[in-house]
Amino acid sequence: MKTHKKYYTIPAPPEEVYLALTNPLSIKLWSGGEAQMSTEAESEFSLYDGDIVGKNLAFEENKKIIQQWYFDGQNEASIVTIKLHQHPKGTSVELLHTNIPDENFDEFVDGWNTSYFAELHEFFED
Repeated sequence: MKTHKKYYTIPAPPEEVYLALTNPLSIKLWSGGEAQMSTEAESEFSLYDGDIVGKNLAFEENKKIIQQWYFDGQNEASIVTIKLHQHPKGTSVELLHTNIPDENFDEFVDGWNTSYFAELHEFFED
């Protein structure tokens, strides 16, 4: 199991980034895939047409999202924590993804960098 931590800068205020990460219609606009999302703790979610699924654990409006991402046959929970901080250029996003299975690590780091946050950044640039 591995951990990935990285910071991203998104050219929008934290309130808009939070909405883009928690509203299913907004998620579909920037990701291009169907999404099921709620800001209710313990609710299930689905991103990228079901390629990513899990459970929402906690929310702090405009500041933090904590999720459990599901991997088949995994013993320890894979936890994603996204913290949003005000930044001169918009929002500094702090990502911490723990307990990523070794065999999925490179794929997920690439996905965070070239899909998830790259698409979100591009959405707000336009």
